[in-house]
Amino acid sequence: MNTFIAYCGKAWRQLAGRYYRISIKQRILFSFIVLITLSISAMGSFSYWIAAQEIEDNAYASSRETVSKTTQLLDSRLNDVALSVQSLMLSDAYRKMMIDVFSHEVSNYYVHLSDLQYVLSQAMFNQPMIENVLIVTPIGDFYSTTQTRAQDNSFYGSELYDLSREQPGGYWAKGHYDRLFTGSQRVISFVVRGIYEYPYTPISNVFIVVNIRESRIGELLNQGGQQPGRNYYLVNGEGEAVVESSWPFRSKFPWKPVLAEAGTEDDPQEHSYSYGGKEYLVNYKSSAASPDWIISGMQSRDQLLGKLQRVQRITLYVIGVFLLTTWLISNQLTSALLKPLFKLRRLMRRVEENQLSVVYESRYEDEVAQVGFQFNRMMSEIKALIADVKSKEEDKRHAEIRALTAQMEPHFLYNTLNTVYCKSVMGENDDVNEMILSLSQMFQIGLSGGKDLITLEDELSHVRQYFAIQQKCYEGLFEYTVTVDDEELLSCQVPKIILQPVVENSIQHGFSDRTGGGRIDITACREQGMLHITLTDNGRGLDAELVKQGMSRAPQSKKGYALFNIRHRLALYYGAEARMDVDGAPGKGSRTDLWIPLGEER
Repeated sequence: MNTFIAYCGKAWRQLAGRYYRISIKQRILFSFIVLITLSISAMGSFSYWIAAQEIEDNAYASSRETVSKTTQLLDSRLNDVALSVQSLMLSDAYRKMMIDVFSHEVSNYYVHLSDLQYVLSQAMFNQPMIENVLIVTPIGDFYSTTQTRAQDNSFYGSELYDLSREQPGGYWAKGHYDRLFTGSQRVISFVVRGIYEYPYTPISNVFIVVNIRESRIGELLNQGGQQPGRNYYLVNGEGEAVVESSWPFRSKFPWKPVLAEAGTEDDPQEHSYSYGGKEYLVNYKSSAASPDWIISGMQSRDQLLGKLQRVQRITLYVIGVFLLTTWLISNQLTSALLKPLFKLRRLMRRVEENQLSVVYESRYEDEVAQVGFQFNRMMSEIKALIADVKSKEEDKRHAEIRALTAQMEPHFLYNTLNTVYCKSVMGENDDVNEMILSLSQMFQIGLSGGKDLITLEDELSHVRQYFAIQQKCYEGLFEYTVTVDDEELLSCQVPKIILQPVVENSIQHGFSDRTGGGRIDITACREQGMLHITLTDNGRGLDAELVKQGMSRAPQSKKGYALFNIRHRLALYYGAEARMDVDGAPGKGSRTDLWIPLGEER
């Protein structure tokens, strides 16, 4: 006990400490909200309790009356069916048939079958609930010829016969599939032994089976009309469903312990029962025609009290109105003092969202305004610092790009001049002239007026000139193709000298072990908003994983520098938007893929 008191004291001190630390505006708002919420909640709870009791009483009375009327109606219908069976057994056609049954005379079977058609039809006409009638005798089965008898299913081998032996006085069987006639409809059966004249002694081996369609009983149970949340069920003393079609709980609801409290009183019984975490209001009454049958009305208490939702909503609306009024009043009391501070807080939140152009303005010259003016000076200094850092980073990036491009140009120039020298020594002056002309055109495109980006058309022209030079140097070594799927792509901007180093790798390394039959294919297409350039060759191939590892870091020697240079330049221009991939295997050629963002999609 002392421990609990100490714990409560500690919790109270913590709450008090928090209350003292909040602002005056929040204290006033908190006090009004607590007071109004407690008063309205108490009034609403009391009203809800009174209304709930009244609704429960009315629901019990309504359900009790409905159960009583439904039970009377069901008894009336079942008794009418029983009377129809008695009338059938008193008919002259039935009496004649029983004489032959008693004497085991089977020769007149079809005569009796024909004579009984009128009696059977009359019984089904007088009682529309009757689906079919079957008279089971040792000399044969008698039934309406409008029905089709299931000849494979004998009554003596059915469950109905077993129940007849347990209840020789006749009984009503719960819903089941009709196996005696075709169609397998669900029916409720009334089974009684046949009698033979005075003193009307039941014959042990003659039975009359009357089948009632199960849906007719279901319609009878709901004849009074469905009410939201209220359902009526027909069950037997074991809590099993008599009518499955109106049985949403199936066998889950524990009717047996509920019905055990029914007793033997004739008046409807009522009480509440909890199941599955919910509470149900239950009424039930036994049938006089079939004492083992019980009609039960069940309604969820939650659904019943759902009618009080309007009261709850009104209470919530009232609480909301009062809380809004309280909030407005408290706001008016403190807004004049706290408005400049709130304004400064909003500006700071915008700065957190990278909106650096905000400026604090105020007509006041109090302490809060002075803080705001200091905030303006701080933002001006931050913007100047950011602009300076941006400018320096941009200059650094352009310088690095130009340095990487310049590193590619001497590398290519050295290789080309060596080729021209070889041709001149060999006296192939025509080839030398063509190579020098191609070299000049390449340099004209490569210089590109000092621009870092050129069109795809110029880049492809640059690599074609390089192809022309190399074919002069290595005659018959290789062929090449350049394919562009969409001519609009020719105007796209790409970094210059980005294809020639890849082509040079294919010629110098891929074809180093052959004298002819080489092939290089270059394709350009549009792929998901990107310019996709593919360079493939049928050279001696490469180790793709090893090459990719070399591309990810600067090489220590000139070997592998070209691919690293291209990948690095793409990263500087486009960041993560551009990609480069190398694939291939020894003896199976190589493939290089470049993905460059298109200008209009970037």
